Amino acid sequence: MATNPVTVYVPRDSAALALGADAVAAALQAGAAARQLPLQLVRNGSRGMFWLEPLVEVATPAGRIAYGPVAPQDVPGLLDAGLLQGAAHALCLGPTEQIPYLARQERLTFARMGVTDPLSLADYEAHGGWQGLDRALALGAAAVVQEVQGSGLRGRGGAAFPTGVKWQTVAQAQAAQKYVVCNADEGDSGTFSDRMVLEGDPYMLIEGMAIAALAVGATRGYVYVRAEYPHAVAMLREAIARATAAGVIGARVRGSAHAFHLEVRKAAGAYVCGEETAMLESIEGKRGIVRAKPPLPALQGLFGQPTVINNVISFASVPLILARGSAFYRDYGMGRSRGTLPFQLAGNVLRGGLVEKAFGLSLRELVFDFGGGTRSGRPVKAIQVGGPLGAYVPPSKWDEPLDYEAYAAFSAVLGHGGVVVHDDSADMARLARYAMEFCALESCGKCTPCRIGSTRGVEVIDRVLRGEHRLQQVQLLRDLCDTMLHSSLCAMGGMTPYPVLSALEHYPQDFGLTATQDLAA
Repeated sequence: MATNPVTVYVPRDSAALALGADAVAAALQAGAAARQLPLQLVRNGSRGMFWLEPLVEVATPAGRIAYGPVAPQDVPGLLDAGLLQGAAHALCLGPTEQIPYLARQERLTFARMGVTDPLSLADYEAHGGWQGLDRALALGAAAVVQEVQGSGLRGRGGAAFPTGVKWQTVAQAQAAQKYVVCNADEGDSGTFSDRMVLEGDPYMLIEGMAIAALAVGATRGYVYVRAEYPHAVAMLREAIARATAAGVIGARVRGSAHAFHLEVRKAAGAYVCGEETAMLESIEGKRGIVRAKPPLPALQGLFGQPTVINNVISFASVPLILARGSAFYRDYGMGRSRGTLPFQLAGNVLRGGLVEKAFGLSLRELVFDFGGGTRSGRPVKAIQVGGPLGAYVPPSKWDEPLDYEAYAAFSAVLGHGGVVVHDDSADMARLARYAMEFCALESCGKCTPCRIGSTRGVEVIDRVLRGEHRLQQVQLLRDLCDTMLHSSLCAMGGMTPYPVLSALEHYPQDFGLTATQDLAA
C-alpha cells in the first residue's frame, strides 16, 4: 500500500550550497529511491546556523527534526537509521525550533526563514504573506505612512534615519512619476542578512516594497543587488516574475487600482555604490559617484524624481508592521531603537550565523552566548561592529546595549548589524591600515578628504609602524582622521576614521605605543 511521502528540507542558501547542500540533496533522493522510501524534497532557505550547514530537516507529526552538518557520505547511514521518522542519530539535533541558538531569538522579520519554500506563493501566503499588503490597501496611503512612523522603524542599512519620515517626504512631493528603490548592495564585511532575505524569503521584500509604493504613490521600483550575489539575483528575478504573473504586483496590485512594476538591477561591483546617491547614478547607467546633497533623493532621486530608498531589511520589516500593527513592533527594543535587528556573526567565531534580537542585548551576549567565543579557542581581542568602516569595540564596551544612541555615544555604529570577531593574534595597527587602504581603493574620488586622505593615511600608518617619529606621526594621523570625519562628502570617507581611531585608542601597544604615550600625543 502506498504511503504519503515524507517532506525533507535541504537549504538552497548560498552558504549551504558552498558547503555541499546540492550533493546532500542528490544523495537523499538517490538513497530514498534505492530503498523505495517515499520522499518529498523541499529546498528551503537557511535557518542562519551556518556552522551546522548543510542542515537537513524532516517533517514529523511532532514537528521538524534537524540533522547537521550533513555530508553526502552521511546520508545512507541516516536513511538506514530512520531519518524519515526523525529517529536518533549522532547528527540529530532534536526539534529544530528547540535548538538554543534559534530558541533564544526574536524572529520577527526572519520568522519564515528556513521554514518555507522561498519561491512558493502558496507557502508564503500560508505563513502570513500578503497580510500586510492587504491591510495597507484597505487603510490607504496616509494611514500606512502613520503606521510605519508609529512603529519607530529606522533605516536598517546603517544611517538609522526614521523610515516613516522619509516615506512622508516622498508622499508629499508633487510629481507625475515616483520610484521605490531597494539598496541590496550588501558590501559590508561579515554581513549576509540581505542575501538571506533575497534567497530565503524574497516575497517579503516584494511585499514591503509594494507597501512603500502604495504609501508614497510610486508605480515603479528597482532592487539594486550586488553582482557578487548570482543566486540572490536569480531567486529574486524568479520571485518577481511569479508575483507578477499571480497579480500580486504589476498593473493591478492584488486586484486593486494601484500599479507597481518591479525589476532587478545588478550592481557595478563598487563598495561606494552602497551609498544611496552613488547607487542612483549606477542605476541610471552612469559611473557610481556620490551626489552632493541637497537636493535629497526623497525630492530629486532616481531620474530626478521623488524616490524612497531603503535597504532590504527596512523594507522586509514593513509587512509585519502593517499586518500586526505599529504597537506590536514598537514593543520590541529600547529607547529610540525599536523592533529587532538581524545581527550577523562572522570572523573568528565558533558559531557564525544570523541572530535576530530586539535592540538592547549586549555584544558580550551576542558573541559569547550565541557565538560561543572564537573558533580558534583563543581569547577575543576586538570586535568590529558595523562593517569595514565600523569601530573596533574593546572589552570595556562589550556590556553596552546594542542600541543606536548608546553606540554613537562612544563613536561607534551598529550599521547593518555586521559583527566580526578577532582573537588575540590580531594586529590592530595592520587592521587600521587596512581600513585606510580599503577607503583608498573604493573611494569614488569625488571629494579630496576621502580620495587623498585615505592615501595619506596608509602612508602615515606605515611610518608609525616603522617607528619614524612615532608620536608626531600619530598626532598627524589623528589630525588627518579629524579632517576626513568632518569634511568628507559621504560616509565612505567620513567613517574610515572609526576603525583607525578606535584601534589607536584601545590598542596603542599594537602601534608601538604605551597608553601614556598615546595620550601625550
